[in-house]
Amino acid sequence: MGHSRIVAPEHFSAEQKAYYETAFAFSRNEVLPKSNQIENKDFALLRELLKKAGEIGLLGIEIPEEYGGLGLGVTTSCLVAEAKTLQGSWSVTFGGHTGIGSLPMVWYGTPKQKEKYLPKVATGEWVCAYALTESVSGSDALGARTKAVKSADGRHWVLNGSKQFITNAGFADLFMVFAKVDGEKFTCFIVERNTPGLVVGPEEHKMGLRGSSTCPLVFEDAKVPIDNVLGEIGKGHKIAFNVLNHGRLKLGVGVLGAMKMQLANAVAYAKDRKQFTTPIIQFGLTREKVARMATAIYATESMAYRTSGLIDAKLEGADAKAGDHDAQVQRAIEEFAIESSILKVFGSEALALVTDDAVQIHGGYGYIEEYPVERAYRDARINRIFEGTNEINRMLITGMLLKRTMKGELPTFDLASTVAEELESKSLPKAKGSDALASETLTAEHLKRMALFSLKTAAETFGLELEKQQVALSAISDIMMDVYALDSMIARTRQVAVGGALDPARVAMIRMFAAQAQGRSFEAARRALTTAGKGASLAKLQALLSYSEQSYTELVETVAAAAEAKGGYPFALV
Repeated sequence: MGHSRIVAPEHFSAEQKAYYETAFAFSRNEVLPKSNQIENKDFALLRELLKKAGEIGLLGIEIPEEYGGLGLGVTTSCLVAEAKTLQGSWSVTFGGHTGIGSLPMVWYGTPKQKEKYLPKVATGEWVCAYALTESVSGSDALGARTKAVKSADGRHWVLNGSKQFITNAGFADLFMVFAKVDGEKFTCFIVERNTPGLVVGPEEHKMGLRGSSTCPLVFEDAKVPIDNVLGEIGKGHKIAFNVLNHGRLKLGVGVLGAMKMQLANAVAYAKDRKQFTTPIIQFGLTREKVARMATAIYATESMAYRTSGLIDAKLEGADAKAGDHDAQVQRAIEEFAIESSILKVFGSEALALVTDDAVQIHGGYGYIEEYPVERAYRDARINRIFEGTNEINRMLITGMLLKRTMKGELPTFDLASTVAEELESKSLPKAKGSDALASETLTAEHLKRMALFSLKTAAETFGLELEKQQVALSAISDIMMDVYALDSMIARTRQVAVGGALDPARVAMIRMFAAQAQGRSFEAARRALTTAGKGASLAKLQALLSYSEQSYTELVETVAAAAEAKGGYPFALV
């Protein structure tokens, strides 16, 4: 499995690390101590925090230098996104402003629009919000009903309709609003808060993220200046989808900050808490949870920065001043849209596992507001819903793969035919190399074959109707996610080996993950193949399973000991 060097935390530049450390220190010192005020919807405080973040450059990472920003790469932006997830409500406030809220203007704004708005956005003087969702259209964004028509005098767009669940709406100054011109052409508009006819509704009372602002918007003959169209009329879908691709990547990376903090809190609590006169960190089932949490973080982190690094590599040497630079950035992000959806689903579900285990380690105290894990558990739940539900993203992972295959961009079905022949003739690849990960590398190759065989079988059975087979497509996506995770973990671990010696804790994590991925993927293949009426083919896939003799408890112990020694995630940057 030849890899060009992948970007991982061990390879970050001094500048990237400095931005991470700055953002992390800001979250830890400025935000976390004020969690209770934030939870009580102190929006003046949130605005003040945004301004402070703006003063040290954190709001302008992706805003070009000529408009008051820093114009830095995707990986740096992702590192800042990770560092600010130590507090959930702050995280979505910040992300709603710096990501989905301002990127539409960065990418699609006219020079005049950028000059007017971006300097104020970069300093936090003005706060942004993104208004796409409606009560009738969530994942189906193009089903929006908000309508825009030109006023009789031709000086305004008149908007009518409503938006639902808009982050930052309670105090935002600028809204990126999607509406249909003449009820047909899906278009984005920059709408200022003081627009006549714009009414911001009451705050929603939410299960989690209680400190963030979430309100509906109502447009009653709202008059928006004629020049405030963003991008082209009728091309709003490009803005929505490109911004969401980027949002999914940032979410998949962002969860890491929360996961690392919960692991650190859980380890600290488990060292301190005694039962039967023994610290609970010494109990086997606590150690298993700690190892599981650390492994989920390593898998997510390895994929996340590999993906951001691939996007940055595409843009290496690109002239930031070139007229088509924004289009180049979007093309690069779009090229990795499958990986971004994988990260969104995998990361949000890993966060769910980590916060759940953290609550369990805290026992009854994990259910009490006094302990931060109670809030973290509630805050985590929304991640599987926003930026496109995990169900929609599972459809997208396989759907985009099929689309690229049909366009001739990927040889998916040729590879799948080769796999079918290998299974038939029992000529499967053997383990290569002799390092400690040779067997897991073969597992990753076998899982790729499981995904390809399942996809080919489903495609042959359903033909063009395959896109309606959500259960089968979702199952294949699950295998693809495990393949990308395992592949990324192995590549990273080999590349950071010191003098050729692989780190034992990393190897143990990969072995734990590989064994579980095999079980999960075989079960996913069963769902896909039986949906296609080809359950008998499962017997062929049995040949792709392998079993390790190594003691599971030994693997758990190696990872848990590393986490215990570090006081949390063994490979944390700070």
